Amino acid sequence: MATNKIIFGAGCFWGVEAAFRRIKGITGVTCGYSGGHTGNPTYATVCTSITGHIEVVLVEYDPAEVAFETLLDSFWSCHNPTTQDRQGPDIGTQYRSAILFFTPEQEITAKESKHRLQNSERWHDPVVTKILPAGQFYVAEEYHQNYFSKHGIH
Repeated sequence: MATNKIIFGAGCFWGVEAAFRRIKGITGVTCGYSGGHTGNPTYATVCTSITGHIEVVLVEYDPAEVAFETLLDSFWSCHNPTTQDRQGPDIGTQYRSAILFFTPEQEITAKESKHRLQNSERWHDPVVTKILPAGQFYVAEEYHQNYFSKHGIH
């Protein structure tokens, strides 16, 4: 089974992780940090906004079972991509909306998807999601992994 990967930032990683775990063809979802300028960030340092990192999920998927476009649809649906550095009650640069791609094909497809969403009139405000090359990914602390399942939250 060949797997691909993509990184999504869409607010607090707990809900984003839970949303992607439900999709058939997903082989792994890991909470972590990416997009910053310091090494080995922790939750405490990321929350200060000084590291520049985003709370993200690394999604591994089998492209024979789930299309990348399906993942993008889920990404757009699990958060508000028009709010800069905010998702619901969570405020800070670590909550910015981002797609961190690994391949040129993912970049093209993500940009086309963002363009379609912006033109769909689903949102009145501009879509602020950044589409950037994936950089270093740091796995978040164990207590963040599969958080909702561990705490009986559905």
